[in-house]
Amino acid sequence: MSDFALLDLFREEVDVHAGVLTAGLIALEAGPAGPGQIEPLMRAAHSLKGAARVLGLDAAVGIAHAMEDGLVAAKEGRLALIPARVDVLLKGVDWIVALAQVDESDLPAWLVAQADAADALERRLRNLAGVESGTAGGSAEPAAVASAPPVPAAAVRTALPAAEIVAAGETAATSPEPAAAPDRSVKINAEVLNRIISLASESLVEAHRMEDLLARLDITRQGLARLAAALQRGESGGARSAEVADGALRLLEEVRSGLARTLEELEAHARRAALTAESQFREVVAGRMRPFEEGARSFPRQVRDLARELGKQVHFELSGGTTLVDRDILAKLEAPLGHLLRNALDHGLEQPEQRRAAGKPAAGSLRLEARHHAGLLLISVSDDGRGVDREQLRRKIVERNLTTAALAMQMTDAELFDFLFLPGLSTCDVTSRVSGRGVGLDVVQSMVHAEGGSVSVESVAGRGTVFRLQLPVTRSVVRALLVRLDGEPYAFPLARIGYLAALEPSELRTVEGRTYFVADGVNIALVSARELLEMGAPETMGDRIHAVILMNQGESYAIEVDAFLGESELVVRPLDARFGKVPHVSAVSVGEDGMPVLILDVDDLFRSIASMLSGGLAVGRRNRAVPARQRVRRILVVDDSITVRELERRLLEHHGYEVDVAVDGMEGWNALGLGRYDLVVSDVDMPRMNGIELVRRIRADARFGRLPIMIVSYKDREEDRMAGLEAGADYYLAKSGFRDDTLIKAVRELIGEAAV
Repeated sequence: MSDFALLDLFREEVDVHAGVLTAGLIALEAGPAGPGQIEPLMRAAHSLKGAARVLGLDAAVGIAHAMEDGLVAAKEGRLALIPARVDVLLKGVDWIVALAQVDESDLPAWLVAQADAADALERRLRNLAGVESGTAGGSAEPAAVASAPPVPAAAVRTALPAAEIVAAGETAATSPEPAAAPDRSVKINAEVLNRIISLASESLVEAHRMEDLLARLDITRQGLARLAAALQRGESGGARSAEVADGALRLLEEVRSGLARTLEELEAHARRAALTAESQFREVVAGRMRPFEEGARSFPRQVRDLARELGKQVHFELSGGTTLVDRDILAKLEAPLGHLLRNALDHGLEQPEQRRAAGKPAAGSLRLEARHHAGLLLISVSDDGRGVDREQLRRKIVERNLTTAALAMQMTDAELFDFLFLPGLSTCDVTSRVSGRGVGLDVVQSMVHAEGGSVSVESVAGRGTVFRLQLPVTRSVVRALLVRLDGEPYAFPLARIGYLAALEPSELRTVEGRTYFVADGVNIALVSARELLEMGAPETMGDRIHAVILMNQGESYAIEVDAFLGESELVVRPLDARFGKVPHVSAVSVGEDGMPVLILDVDDLFRSIASMLSGGLAVGRRNRAVPARQRVRRILVVDDSITVRELERRLLEHHGYEVDVAVDGMEGWNALGLGRYDLVVSDVDMPRMNGIELVRRIRADARFGRLPIMIVSYKDREEDRMAGLEAGADYYLAKSGFRDDTLIKAVRELIGEAAV
């Protein structure tokens, strides 16, 4: 090999051309293809051959050349691309991709170790080209390849983009790096870079123009000084005072006219500068955005290979490949979406004979779609398989002692499907290499929650299942509604707002001390934002009530604000870590007037409103009467599963304890600041702040240094238990071994009986 300096360029070529080859080959094996479909693959193989030759990578040159010959034979009709032969071509792609991922220092040794495998692979590829052409070596193709029956294949309806133009100096963006030192470079389309450079040039011009304006203002300052001197002379000039006054008036008019012209130009400059800055910022943000298909390139191959392994037929469709996504979010999506696709193939889609018996096509349908909606990124993974077996799921969660049989029968689909995301829970009775161990869906939920999103499931028995992921398009900018509260601006993200309402006092109703109004036949609870944010009452009351109606997964709440200020696009900036989590606030921005604007945390608001309306945090529940002078011990239960929360609450209240609940670590932490508790019982895997982080935060706060903490988790491995105890928990109880007396016994060990 002659020049390691070009290795990054080679990696860039492999990244582009391997994607074209993989997607094209998978599409070709689904049916007959014309020359127009094969020619791009021939060009990709030819480009890889040339790039490898420049670097002196002879083994890669031979493999790419043999692949090109095979594709030429396919184009000329001499080679039918049955799945077994596509397998061989894909192995050639895999070998070159593996080569490109090797570190520069390890490459010579790797090539020596792979020499025999590379020779064998090249021979198999060359045999493909001669199979039906009668050339020498044509009969040497392994029998498994030459006579392999047409195994059910995965048909793929997707297209990856041609090689995009990459800005000079950014070619290393896709080169694999060790996990310990991730590559932080960003691949930017040349057109975007050119626009950024153009805007930067405009900014430079405007900066120089500002120098001219400042010079003019200095002239105005000097004129005002002369005017002041003239007026002073006039005061002591006697008979000449009238003449001096006339001169002063003329000078004043000159200064006024000059100042007016300068101010007009300054205002125009400010407008141009603001527009340029806004455009420049948008282009920089756009530079972070990547098409969704860049993060989905591996999925067609994964689906194709797994379908063949399982003996299933599937039509896989990728839709919305050009949808733009923040590159950091896109990088985190690959593993969760891979889990969902494997889950759909293994659990969802039936075997061909089962589908035919059910009156379905032998080939199942699997669809991955990405799109923007209301400022959010929506991703769905859907199949037309058997659907979720609700009775099987109920049986599994009862067997795991996660709930009682009676409660399981009363659960809605949404509550029942929440259990699908628990670690270690599987509805499959037989484990396999692919699935059946309950691994995967908890990873999906954890990633989505960490990025400020949500995941939901819909399923119809016998017709299929849909997993929907709702995520921010980017974490950098948010379109928001500005409102006024107590004289200060606050922001609600527009994506979470259903609509706005200006209500007459006569439209409000009150039930059990809570206010609501009726909209489209639905009762909408109204809660004051001042009450949620612990502000004082307004000095004056307006004629109408301004309400922001927030919507989330079928729920709607109205929040009363002082006034609407209009929409704005805000640059999201995280709060200083020294503040910790500020209740009901997610981030901060700067308004057009330069003043800070707090961006409200809608999920936090939803949870607090739900707790307020149900009495969760404000009112402790008590089932057993106690003597007047006895105090009842108070427990805070923190768990994101409504079923587990309810089960633990009922059990503890049945034994006389007073119980408040919180739906995740963040709400639990907020609750600790509002009330006094004798014990915290927390789950581990929760959105926003998990149980381990909650324990550490409690132990780091002098106010709660001696507060007993119990972790109740589905994770029952020894390392999980040790992690909880090392964080500062006093007790670790696995839910897999959960029994009524076990929890109560542990609580009594920590804090004693319910009544003090």
